[in-house]
Amino acid sequence: SLFKINWREIAEYRDLLVLLARRDITVVYKQTLLGPLWFVIQPVIMSIVFTVIFGRVAKIPTDGIPGFVFYMGGMVMWNYFSAVLNNSGTSLIGNANLLSKVYFPRLVIPLSAVVSNLAHLLVNFGIFAVFYVYYCVKGASIQPTWWILALPLLVAYTALVGLGFGLWVAAITTKYRDMRLALPFVLQIWMYATPIVYSASGVVDPFFRRVLWANPMSVSIQLNRYIFTGLGGIDAGAVLQGLVVTALVLLSGIVVFNRVQRNFVDTV
Repeated sequence: SLFKINWREIAEYRDLLVLLARRDITVVYKQTLLGPLWFVIQPVIMSIVFTVIFGRVAKIPTDGIPGFVFYMGGMVMWNYFSAVLNNSGTSLIGNANLLSKVYFPRLVIPLSAVVSNLAHLLVNFGIFAVFYVYYCVKGASIQPTWWILALPLLVAYTALVGLGFGLWVAAITTKYRDMRLALPFVLQIWMYATPIVYSASGVVDPFFRRVLWANPMSVSIQLNRYIFTGLGGIDAGAVLQGLVVTALVLLSGIVVFNRVQRNFVDTV
């Protein structure tokens, strides 16, 4: 069945999933000068650039949230989503030699991208927590809400969004290799279509608001800011819309992935 996922078989190969996730983490740091510091430098530099350009120069409102917390709160979830999408989307092509030699559940490889990037997410959250505490001590009008207890669910939602789109990209890439070249460009455009450098409350046109909430990552980023600051809320309708879009993308991604994996070795 195209809709079937053999969870028992995947559970039997859980050691392989952990091994692949560990490999993805070590490969990133291998033969690098700064190693894990790259995952500290990147979000900090990007948040500083956004604070200067969009906060100080363009003076885009941030719902009363300190600029650095506002931008970094968005970048934390976006970095995790984009990494899961990029890694899972190129998983079949990147592991073609392995897949053509031995059998194991093909879904293990995209799932390993979800697990491996959790380490990078924890690093980003650690950096965010340092600056968040700094602004709280400094007297900024931000405070966490009780919804912060649902943070693991928000991370899981973000992972499913990235995995759903990643399965689509993985399936398309097996036949059309130029998708690998288009993916960074698409992600860059997607980032600016998501309320990272601007607040969702600043989008007032009804049509553009519908487009904004049709993007499931808008829900993830807006909720992440809200649970930590209590500012820039989101209505239940937008959350429901994000859940529906994510479910449709994930289910259709599983169908397409299951169809492609049957003859993947013949087309790669």
